[in-house]
Amino acid sequence: MIREKNNLLFNEEVNICLNSIIKNKSFANGYIFYGAEGVGKKQTAIRFIEKVFNQFSSSENVEKRISNNNHPDFLIIKPSSLLEVKRSKSSVNEEMTKSGSEIIKIAQIRNIKTFLSKKSIHSEKKIVLIIDAHLLNEAASNCLLKTLEEPSNGIFILLTSKLNLLLDTIISRCQIVRFRSFSNKQINSILKDSLDPFKSSINGKFNIQDLINSSNGSPGQLLKNIEIWNELSDEITNKLNSPIKNYLEILEVSKLISEQLDIYQQIFLVNLIQIIWWRKTRNINVIKKLENLKFRLRQNIQPRLSWEITFMKISIEDI
Repeated sequence: MIREKNNLLFNEEVNICLNSIIKNKSFANGYIFYGAEGVGKKQTAIRFIEKVFNQFSSSENVEKRISNNNHPDFLIIKPSSLLEVKRSKSSVNEEMTKSGSEIIKIAQIRNIKTFLSKKSIHSEKKIVLIIDAHLLNEAASNCLLKTLEEPSNGIFILLTSKLNLLLDTIISRCQIVRFRSFSNKQINSILKDSLDPFKSSINGKFNIQDLINSSNGSPGQLLKNIEIWNELSDEITNKLNSPIKNYLEILEVSKLISEQLDIYQQIFLVNLIQIIWWRKTRNINVIKKLENLKFRLRQNIQPRLSWEITFMKISIEDI
């Protein structure tokens, strides 16, 4: 886990902004916490919500009630798996996400209206936290827009790493709070001082700097990268040090990757291979071919064949 003090240190600009809002009680109707995954958006949102509620009822155990999701003036909305959607026979467009296909459904947004229609119990403000708001489907987005337009006693906090996937009309009705990615120096500091040594230990055969570079300035993403890397079999990792030239090895490793890893893990692997092979080859065509592979994987287009074709195209590059 990342210690609270480091989140405060590295997101000082965010914390100054939110503390000013709390102090002046200058609450907007909606906020969008925007930044890469794993930079503390959810943790900061929870802390902000606790401070808002403590202004009105400091005697109750706000932190515990929020963490247990049983505060009467707090509602959290999370994406639902499409497997659940299909079981409910809802009609949706599928989206590939890090954990599979997930969306936020219109029924969940309609539940917000019911929640806000009831009088606050412990606070002057009721607060709605929407996780991964970019996974709102079209119907849910339009429903949320109408809810944001209506005067209410609610504060909306939308968390997203993909601002471009939100409706412009939703963005225009919210105050954007930008979470900047961490520098490599800051991430190295977190690795040294703040992470569980057991969780942050990695296979000694690997260059930790490559994992840091592939995390895009996100300590949370770095932890996930380390976990995934440690789970990879030697059969896969031993083949990734440089572009593969042998045809049979290409078929073998492509088969192993597609059988052993889910799509999110495969995309992580492509990101990491880009870092390693760029360091080794400085060949932009290699990077472009791997970028195209990521696109195909996100679309779930024949993953094994996609790996084979990409590796074969790279194998004939002059590197």
